Amino acid sequence: MEHKLRKIAILAGGGPAPGINSVIAAATIRASLSGIEVVGIKDGFRWIMEGDIDHIMPLTIEEVSRIHLRGGAHIGMARANPTKNPKHLENTVSALLRLGVDGVITIGGDDTAFSAYKLAEHSKGSLRVVHVPKTIDNDLHLPLLGNTFGFQTARHVGAGIVRDLMTDARTTSRWYFVVAMGRKVGHLALGIGKASGATLTLIPEEFQAKAPIRLKQIEDILLGAMLKRISHGQDDGVAVMAEGMVEVVDRKDLDEAGARFEHDAHGHVRLDEINFGEMLKLRVQERLKNFGIKMTIVAKNVGYELRCTDPIPMDIEYTRDLGFYAAKYLEEGGSGVVVTIELDHFKPLPLSEMLDAKTGKMAMRAVDVSSEKFRVARQYMVRLNKSDFDDPHELARIADIAKMSLDEFRTEFGYLVENEPEPITLIR
Repeated sequence: MEHKLRKIAILAGGGPAPGINSVIAAATIRASLSGIEVVGIKDGFRWIMEGDIDHIMPLTIEEVSRIHLRGGAHIGMARANPTKNPKHLENTVSALLRLGVDGVITIGGDDTAFSAYKLAEHSKGSLRVVHVPKTIDNDLHLPLLGNTFGFQTARHVGAGIVRDLMTDARTTSRWYFVVAMGRKVGHLALGIGKASGATLTLIPEEFQAKAPIRLKQIEDILLGAMLKRISHGQDDGVAVMAEGMVEVVDRKDLDEAGARFEHDAHGHVRLDEINFGEMLKLRVQERLKNFGIKMTIVAKNVGYELRCTDPIPMDIEYTRDLGFYAAKYLEEGGSGVVVTIELDHFKPLPLSEMLDAKTGKMAMRAVDVSSEKFRVARQYMVRLNKSDFDDPHELARIADIAKMSLDEFRTEFGYLVENEPEPITLIR
């Protein structure tokens, strides 16, 4: 017979996402109503993996009853990684037991999910552990392609930012290169670009089959879109790119362009330090000069504005359910799962089943570029297409803007359409 749960600890790892406070509040309220004490572990694993148990805060119904409406993380968070050093993992288990904790709710993305898996494994049953999936990147495998919490809010706010940039671009006759968060995948960038009607969106999944690719290919796609727009009398636009595009570009090209590579506690390149948008801006502007075109381009990173914004109602409702399920599952004796929802029903997924067999880490969910969903988005983008090269009149207009002959233009840009997605056919 399972012993009665006495004390739950809640911690959040990784980067912020709208809805964290809602999970904390719902879990605290559910547990407290059952007579279970709840404490918040400040700053993720940062302190407890060193054996420090002083950075905690009691969580009560009164204290958390309204935090679900706000962004940020009431208990703080950090990217500290207890799995790199066996001593840190041992310290974490020991610290939690010294606090009298017998149940743990972790909130985070793939790295925190892996830490939760190792924590449950290392505790050998002395701790019940459940994980609530959080990331605006939307890259965890959830039932029926469900969204990770925070994604919907981040897309909503991000689309609003890009919408306003599009108005500014049209008003001032300029281009914006917007780099959106998304370390390995393009869900957020594509969602923002598609919802806002951005001129074009580039995501790493489109290029991964042939990665690494040359930086010039990204430049050529952007240039092709700009030349095509100008040929139709429009000298403005907004290109949205996932920051993970850096991961598919040849490292030598990035080195030559002056990229700086720093790593976080989980070994990931700190993509925000590379300033991909600024790099492309300078290189594209230089090439436009060679065409005799002067164009104002502004590089803009969109990410930090999205992480701590107040959650929209969809994410609030979603995360209140997740927090309730997490606390209730622990209370009933459950452990070692990711808390998810499928068709409005609770569905626990064993952490062990979410591991990638090749990497040993949590499996990632990428954008399916063969899907109609992606190809519809692609149809609405302004990019060079096969049809542009097949139509001599259209090609002549675009080539003229670049002051090139038709053959010169084909030689310079024709390779971009070699792997263009097939047209969408709905009735087969």
